Amino acid sequence: MIALLVMAGMAALAFLLSRLAGGDGQTAVLVWIGGSALALGFPLLAGLLATRTFRDIATPLADVMTAAEAVAGGDLGVRVEQPRHAPEQFRRLAASFNRMVAELQRVDEQRRNLTADVAHELRTPLQIIQGNLEGLIDGVYQPTQEHISATLEETSLLARLVTDLGTLSLAEAGELQLVWEPVRVDELLSDVATSFSGQAEAAGLELQLDVDGDLPTIEGDVERLQQVLGNLMANAVRYSAQGGSITLRAQPCDGGVAITVTDTGEGIPPDDLPHVFDRFWRGDRARSHAGGAGSGLGLAIAKQLVEAHGGHIEAESEVGVGTTFRVLLPPGPGEPHS
Repeated sequence: MIALLVMAGMAALAFLLSRLAGGDGQTAVLVWIGGSALALGFPLLAGLLATRTFRDIATPLADVMTAAEAVAGGDLGVRVEQPRHAPEQFRRLAASFNRMVAELQRVDEQRRNLTADVAHELRTPLQIIQGNLEGLIDGVYQPTQEHISATLEETSLLARLVTDLGTLSLAEAGELQLVWEPVRVDELLSDVATSFSGQAEAAGLELQLDVDGDLPTIEGDVERLQQVLGNLMANAVRYSAQGGSITLRAQPCDGGVAITVTDTGEGIPPDDLPHVFDRFWRGDRARSHAGGAGSGLGLAIAKQLVEAHGGHIEAESEVGVGTTFRVLLPPGPGEPHS
């Protein structure tokens, strides 16, 4: 109906223009055809462009909304396609959405793994405690110092695991409270070496302390830094064979301090090395209770505590040769950067 009205109007306009210009009927027809084409073509073209633009915008947006609903329903495996014809803004939106969902999926997998790992770590000492107590009640065991001590040791392991989990949780959330103060690194290492001298001697290991005489003072929490080095030293003692050695070294580095703990132990296979700071990692015996191993959180906690100090921790190892853990700590306030 609108098209007919437009064509009729253009016919009248064409006749009028041709009369004013002194043209004949053929001229009027040509003017009518051209005017009608323009009058109808422009709206049609605008409509087509608007439809295509709407499709390019609405379709990607609908895909994102559908994917968001799937994520809200618990499906973290959903991803949004990024068609090449979509506007750049929507391609970026889809890419950002996919990265967000991938990160949610990674965190969810970590949560599930952590739950399974905690259950596993709790199960072993609880089974031992339950077995010992049931044996005492049933008269299978006598309440000797040996059995009581074994049960107490497992309860201590549980307490340490709970404490370590609490520390790790706070550190990962950035809520761990640190007591900041100037730290003399030479005194810090001397105290750690003294603490582990007895264990090293009992294990038949030579403990060496090598501290540069020109170390800068750093800013940190002394107790937490002792915890970091204590975890590293405990691993070194545990996995070094009798007759080996452990070297605790400190030297200036980039205005701060580099502290290394080097042992002559069994070493870590190359495939396992990237995972040594993972929680409850079990690439080797370091993540089991055998041999007096700890909760499996020591290195994960060390990493979090070092990063809370603005530092970095790394490991290098060669199977059959030994392992070196390197802690890089930034300079304290007022210390010059090299």
